[in-house]
Amino acid sequence: MCFSPEADLVAGVVITGIGMNTLSHVRHRRELPLAAIPMLLGTHQLIETFVWWGERGTVAPALGTLAMWAYLLIAFCVLPVLIPAGVIGIEPSSKRRGLMSAMLAIGAIVATVLLVQMIGGPVTVEERRFHLYYEANLTLGGPIVALYMAAVCVPLLLSRYRHVVYFGIANLGAAVFLAWTLRTGFTSLWCAWAALASAGIALHLRYAEAHRNPRAPIRRRPLSLRFGNSG
Repeated sequence: MCFSPEADLVAGVVITGIGMNTLSHVRHRRELPLAAIPMLLGTHQLIETFVWWGERGTVAPALGTLAMWAYLLIAFCVLPVLIPAGVIGIEPSSKRRGLMSAMLAIGAIVATVLLVQMIGGPVTVEERRFHLYYEANLTLGGPIVALYMAAVCVPLLLSRYRHVVYFGIANLGAAVFLAWTLRTGFTSLWCAWAALASAGIALHLRYAEAHRNPRAPIRRRPLSLRFGNSG
């Protein structure tokens, strides 16, 4: 994943296809933000293909720069807001929604800070072995990354739906691993992994219980036992 423009292109096409299928299973408007995540992440990978090509001179440098900005704006400013908002939309528990809303607020703050710092520049990208290295000259990078990961992972982990929780576990595990082993490729490789893991959202929207009214409690029929003949 993200080892080459070809890998991004293939992954982007496949994940975008999953995203289109996911959107076809939306039954309530409140599910739409969550359902849009696989589609967005698939498109994200396709955009990075043009970043690769820009670095290699395959496309005009201006197009490569535009793709770099689009890629980083989605990664830094859209995902930390869209992911918690999407999970809140399907969560039936008001208590859990309250906790998720705190993460949404953190995500909005992080997105704003990152946007301001990106505008202040400089923002660059460099091709390295098997990945792209994005640099936005962020101040307080460590705390910002920690808050970012809290915003995009904690709401998923709080969900009552197991496929959504699996998505959160996969993203958190991958983020910790990549931050520890490959700091320079964190943005590119984590976003690629998140795109693959977003298939969990597709599974949720296809198979989860209580879709027709996600915030309504699940009603279970009382168990009744009969003895003898009914006559």
